[in-house]
Amino acid sequence: MSNFISARYCKTLLACAMLLSSYAGAADKLAHVTILATGGTIAGSGATSTTTVGYTAATVGVERLIAAVPELAKVADVKGEQVFQIASENMSNEHWLKLAKRVNALLAQPDVDGIVITHGTDTLEETAYFLDLTVKSKKPVVLVGAMRPGTALSADGPINLYNAVLLAASQEAIGKGVLVAMNDQIHAARDVTKTNTSTPDSFKTPELGMLGYIQGNKPYFYHVSSRKNTADTEFDISQLDTLPQVDIVYGYANVNPVALNALVASGAKGIIHAGVGDGSLANSVKTGLVAARKQGVLIVRSSRVGQGIVARNGEANDDELDFVASDTLNPQKARILLMLALTKSSDSKQIQRMFYTY
Repeated sequence: MSNFISARYCKTLLACAMLLSSYAGAADKLAHVTILATGGTIAGSGATSTTTVGYTAATVGVERLIAAVPELAKVADVKGEQVFQIASENMSNEHWLKLAKRVNALLAQPDVDGIVITHGTDTLEETAYFLDLTVKSKKPVVLVGAMRPGTALSADGPINLYNAVLLAASQEAIGKGVLVAMNDQIHAARDVTKTNTSTPDSFKTPELGMLGYIQGNKPYFYHVSSRKNTADTEFDISQLDTLPQVDIVYGYANVNPVALNALVASGAKGIIHAGVGDGSLANSVKTGLVAARKQGVLIVRSSRVGQGIVARNGEANDDELDFVASDTLNPQKARILLMLALTKSSDSKQIQRMFYTY
């Protein structure tokens, strides 16, 4: 009888061991995703549950963000790291360099399959595009934020974070460039922009279109960007501690050249002119832009419109003036590309090539 009990006991132990082994195997199959937290509304808090504006950004740490979404454990093996704790209007070139270097260091590790970056929405599109040009890996990198603080009714941060981790853990996101996951949608870093001051559907790609949806715990891609990104770019920030000064001058009726002249005098190496229409140059600033170019300052004609191609030799003779046209990049993203371009070349023809490549 004792031998019979002993045999049954051994079988029970063996069954338990096999069950535990199957659980361990399932856990091993989960992708390893690191969440890098930088602050923003997704880490913010308000005075009441109905406070959706006037809240305080960047008050909640990454561990609390992760703990608030226990469902993350079902889609990835998640680790968190607090890189910064700032409102994104305070994001600087130095922050970008530090963040890109950290992303590259993590993605070089075999036990990291993807990265999620929580970020304030004000400059999220800029950080995403900077990483799209400087990350040296095909592994998924996904930026995510929230339009409402976590203390608000119908806060969008938790589901956005869940979707971002799911996307970063997916095979479908590999090689797609840096992505933005907001409002159940997938956007390309190059083309997405914030379109509304406060509503949850603020992030859109108005003209070129989003890449896909996240639905039913699965990403669905319908198209991808044809522009080079991440590991396929020529930019290397590994040895950089600073970036060239590039500033934006806004065009408007009766525009005054004082701002342009002050920025050039302050040491700008490049100027993005956010012109009216197709990047038109008012006479009051054209003289200053031409003079700046003769001093060696790179001039890029962009547009404040937000959609469409800024045509080379359209509203200005770019060949004659030795200016660069921004293609479809909005002014804030044109600034990012010009900063990185200036680390490689000061030749306007080479820089124009980059604007048509990235």
